[in-house]
Amino acid sequence: MTTSATTGTGPTDNSMRRALKRARDGVALDVGEAAVLLQARGEALTDLAASAARVRDAGLEAAGRPGVITYSKSVFIPLTRLCRDKCHYCTFVTVPGKLRRAGHGMFMSPDEVLDIARKGAALGCKEALITLGDKPEDRWPEAREWLDAHGYDDTIAYVRAVSIRILEETGLLPHLNPGVMSWTDFQRLKPVAPSMGMMLETTATRLWSEPGGPHHGSPDKEPAVRLRVLEDAGRSSVPFTSGLLIGIGETYEERAESLFALRKVSRAYHGIQELIIQNFRAKPDTAMRGMPDAELDDLVATVAVARHIMGPAACLQAPPNLVDSEYERLIGAGIDDWGGVSPLTIDHVNPERPWPQIEELAAKSAAAGFALRERLCVYPEFVRRGEPWLDPRLRPHVSALADPETGLARAEALPVGLPWQEPDEAFVPTGRTDLHRTIDTEGRTADRRDDFDEVYGDWEALREAAAPGMAPERIDTDVRQALRTAADDPTKLSDAEALALLHADGPALDALCAVADDVRRSAVGEDVTYIVTRNINFTNVCYTGCRFCAFAQRRTDADAYTLSLEQVADRAQQAWDVGAVEVCMQGGIHPDLPGTAYFDIAKAVKKRVPGMHVHAFSPMEVVNGATRTGLSIREWLTAAKEAGLDSVPGTAAEILDDEVRWVLTKGKLPTATWIEVIRTAHELGIRSSSTMMYGHVDQPRHWLGHLRTLAGIQRETGGFTEFVTLPFIHTNAPVYLAGIARPGPTTRDNRAVTAMARLLLHPWIPNIQTSWVKLGTEGAAEMLRSGANDLGGTLMEETISRMAGSSYGSYKSIRDLVAVAEAAGRPARPRTTLYGEVPEERQRAAAASDGHLPDLLPVLD
Repeated sequence: MTTSATTGTGPTDNSMRRALKRARDGVALDVGEAAVLLQARGEALTDLAASAARVRDAGLEAAGRPGVITYSKSVFIPLTRLCRDKCHYCTFVTVPGKLRRAGHGMFMSPDEVLDIARKGAALGCKEALITLGDKPEDRWPEAREWLDAHGYDDTIAYVRAVSIRILEETGLLPHLNPGVMSWTDFQRLKPVAPSMGMMLETTATRLWSEPGGPHHGSPDKEPAVRLRVLEDAGRSSVPFTSGLLIGIGETYEERAESLFALRKVSRAYHGIQELIIQNFRAKPDTAMRGMPDAELDDLVATVAVARHIMGPAACLQAPPNLVDSEYERLIGAGIDDWGGVSPLTIDHVNPERPWPQIEELAAKSAAAGFALRERLCVYPEFVRRGEPWLDPRLRPHVSALADPETGLARAEALPVGLPWQEPDEAFVPTGRTDLHRTIDTEGRTADRRDDFDEVYGDWEALREAAAPGMAPERIDTDVRQALRTAADDPTKLSDAEALALLHADGPALDALCAVADDVRRSAVGEDVTYIVTRNINFTNVCYTGCRFCAFAQRRTDADAYTLSLEQVADRAQQAWDVGAVEVCMQGGIHPDLPGTAYFDIAKAVKKRVPGMHVHAFSPMEVVNGATRTGLSIREWLTAAKEAGLDSVPGTAAEILDDEVRWVLTKGKLPTATWIEVIRTAHELGIRSSSTMMYGHVDQPRHWLGHLRTLAGIQRETGGFTEFVTLPFIHTNAPVYLAGIARPGPTTRDNRAVTAMARLLLHPWIPNIQTSWVKLGTEGAAEMLRSGANDLGGTLMEETISRMAGSSYGSYKSIRDLVAVAEAAGRPARPRTTLYGEVPEERQRAAAASDGHLPDLLPVLD
């Protein structure tokens, strides 16, 4: 029924009638029905287009702009025409020799870019569309040489730099199309561009993998890679444009599958701001020059089907310069946008197809009953949403051009360059700064944020994504043999044996814990260690969207707060006065805090208390600091060390398996980036802890993979000081409140994880820490009998677990921690962050105060 999009017999009359009726009735289509409708022609196509137009009109009515079709007044800036891909239809891309012969550089210079941008601004353009080839330095030495000569680490660094120049010197808003980007690339570019884009083109893998296919030989055109980019854009809260290129050899079924793939991403993250349906046009001097152009009927049918699949809220565009003035047919099929139209520059991707005049576009739109209105490169919905979709450094630039009521462009506004800078007064104390005390007496204001249904993505889509990972496995391995291996030499445990032990229960679990306790005894002896430390969470304002986190607040929420540098230093001083040897400092990813804020925090503590060990900044915070400052991770960590950073917490790990991570969090760093940060820190002599949060949407196989990963890193670097078990606190966690996660781990889970951490990390990570905050006194004592040897810290204050619903208080005195060790039948002694001996002076100060702050914190029984 659905053969090639350019040849074949087509669907039956009955299948077409059924599919059209379902479209008219507003019934959700499946892939097969969509493939049938893509072949609608004649009266069937008229019928299909009419129902699609009704869907579009309902969406415009709901958005508050009925009868409006939009466009963006832009300039097209081809930053470089070099590319590492070899798409068989592309005339945009060229080679270094041709650029040299034409008198051009490998990249446009900043002056060339700004010349175009300034001319565009004078004509009232508001968008700078920056388009370029994928990672040209990976293929062309000349591109690498140009970047090196001009001081840029890679193409993304130059894109970032030139975007800042455009913002500051012209006021145009950059819309970036640099091709395939990593999650880290999005963090680097988000502060300099309100929107970005990349065409999906197709999900038909064969068009990439098979010789002769249009994308063969192009690493960045693998559909799985491009879908990952769309997901990372959503996770990073970047308003993103994508779309299809039709008529390049895909079947109708493959085209339908591509549309459903785009819908899936859009539904999960609500971040696809616009979908472009672009028709293939054959070009001379390309491998596909003999391929027929996509027909207008094919384009109209695809627009209509896309409208039905994507729904009324979607924004659909078809480039007006790729059709021959038959604009009314595209309007009639359900588009609501014409895309970027330039009064100055050509379409460098389709140079043979000039842009229509804006006056002509307005007249054609009016003839179809629509008023043409100018928008910005970032769509109105995202202008109105604000954070986290718009970086604070871009708000002044967007606000200068946007109508605050509609989010559309103010047509009369002329762009003017504005400073691109960090928000002022980042460290002004705001909000509930006494939360570290009142969380124990007054609690939190509400169990969830009032944007619960929007900020974390689509809960139903997440439920579907979580289901496969939560399915238990059948374990057939002999537990008795696995126990014998563990007792003989835990380093020889196979994955199958380790999984069997992670599932152990009853007498087998008791035996496992006994084996782990024996290994603990031989590795580190009988002493239970602890540290006199203070937690300082300097802000809880965060827009990352971690679905397990009940700590994060919007700046306007009742429980939100940010400390000043003086308050941070005061708390460090108070901790030193009662015997602390460490402050552990972490905070939310506050959009107003500059990337250098972390340096300022470390310096403030070291200036006030030079002898204090600064254990601070999770890998997520490291990446945030690096991307905000434009530094590499290595450069940023080096600067942080110079500012006073002594070690980093290995938090933000959760589960080092992206199958689980992308259910737990919307926007936190992926596994590979967490590993990169930790490895880099270790290479620089900055040691770290390691952690695992478990008992949510995970299974024992994920725990095994996580522990194996940590052991592998430790064998390479030796930089981990300890492994910390972090049982999931479910009570106020959004992913639990949405009915997706389990209610935390069971006692069996806790014992098995602690015991297996001891065995699987032996002998590389000798210290296994249990969490009294999450398990309480009795639970922590039980873990000390199951392989753990460390109780963590006194904390003095703790808000993250308490906001999540932990009922075990915010601090422990030294006597409390000693009592936990005694309950397990073991002696206790203090330690430093790096498990060294605590100076006598520090021990005396701690003993005098019992390691807590009686004037600031309530004493709990």
